[in-house]
Amino acid sequence: MTEAPELPAPLSALVGPVIRDLARRSNYDVTRWLHQVDRLRGCREPIRLTGESTTINADTGELLRHYTTTNEPHGQLLVRCGNRRTSRCPACAETYRRDTFHLIRAGLLGGDKNVPAIVRTHPRVLATFTAPTFGPVHRGPGKDGVIQICHPRRNGPSCFTRHQQGDPAIGQPLDPDSYDYTGHVLWNAYAGDLWRRFTIYLRRHLAAAAGLTRKTFNETVRISFAKVAEYQARGVVHFHAVIRLDGRTSDDIPAPPPVWATVELLDDAIHSAARAVHLPAPDLGQPTDELTWGDQVDVVHIASAGPGDDMSEGKVAGYIAKYATKAAETSGTLDRPLTSASILQLHRLDIADHPARLIRTAWTLGNPAAHPGLVHLRLRDWAHMLGFRGHFSTKSRAYSTTLGDLRQARVDWTRARLPYDPETTFVLGHWQYAGQGFTPGESALAASIAPEVGRG
Repeated sequence: MTEAPELPAPLSALVGPVIRDLARRSNYDVTRWLHQVDRLRGCREPIRLTGESTTINADTGELLRHYTTTNEPHGQLLVRCGNRRTSRCPACAETYRRDTFHLIRAGLLGGDKNVPAIVRTHPRVLATFTAPTFGPVHRGPGKDGVIQICHPRRNGPSCFTRHQQGDPAIGQPLDPDSYDYTGHVLWNAYAGDLWRRFTIYLRRHLAAAAGLTRKTFNETVRISFAKVAEYQARGVVHFHAVIRLDGRTSDDIPAPPPVWATVELLDDAIHSAARAVHLPAPDLGQPTDELTWGDQVDVVHIASAGPGDDMSEGKVAGYIAKYATKAAETSGTLDRPLTSASILQLHRLDIADHPARLIRTAWTLGNPAAHPGLVHLRLRDWAHMLGFRGHFSTKSRAYSTTLGDLRQARVDWTRARLPYDPETTFVLGHWQYAGQGFTPGESALAASIAPEVGRG
């Protein structure tokens, strides 16, 4: 017998718990709470603040506005959480994704956000850097979508299954007992250092290819980049980076590079510099004795023209920005830090064996008594990230604008619409953190009335 599909709860069943929550903690009606939720624009885990602010005319001393949270529902003001993770707050993550898109796009197209339009003619590539293997894992469809036999081997671990897209086995080790979990976690932990060394080696290899000294090259050419980190299904990070060659100027404004600085030269130097990066791995008895990039370093030249190009500027910006709001949870792990208590309950959570073993490996390596040489990696703080402790989106200074500038532009736009001149006012505020998230009743109703994420 087929069960009837579960229908969403009617709005009338949700309003009651909300009103009880509000009535228990506030004398104010639900209308003001609805206004606050509307201002959150779909934020799932708002920050709760208590306090007050006073706005005064700095020239005359006139009191222009006084606000206090005393009469707010629960006596608190709700503000957006600003979390970049889609798994935590899709609405705030969408804002972060759009900001990242415009940041990447400005560095490709120019002509906006203080980036000159000439950058569109500079050598530019989209480079992808992957990790080496730590043991064979189940494979899904290729980049072209073609489904192949996973590991058709006669000797060693094998799998003759054709895994469909979304198969939970994809990324899981064929033989977990022989998989190098320690090397995997250490690679994630040192991935940021590998990238830093790559940028140093890239300058050296470009200088050598151009027949210049390092000093002369650095005085002539600047390497600008923007990159994001992405987790593969096996739980290891890899980087997508837009890399651009600029002529160096005294005012740091990108200028055309020398004629010898071609996209082909950049392509060759990226591959040779990536092969040259080696970091000694801490000796913990694992098979991996040094940390390197994987063999798959993919470099694609970025087109600067028509909409039919596979790698036009807009497509590249969108491709990279979508990864800025994802983290380790895309590989089946957690999106929150663990504690000494929660690590003991890991077996009760809905986590596959592979990411669970990576988490436990990171937690074990983070024990300061057993591994004092790894204390600086703070692996217990980053166990939920499978050891990776870097930023998910970074850029060089001259690539384009900054996320801070984009946020400030929104603030300036809002201030320009205030009923008084923000340039001649003085604001005194006192705020305290009071918690985060909705009450159970509020959460149910907020989810039913939240605006569609990504709309408009």
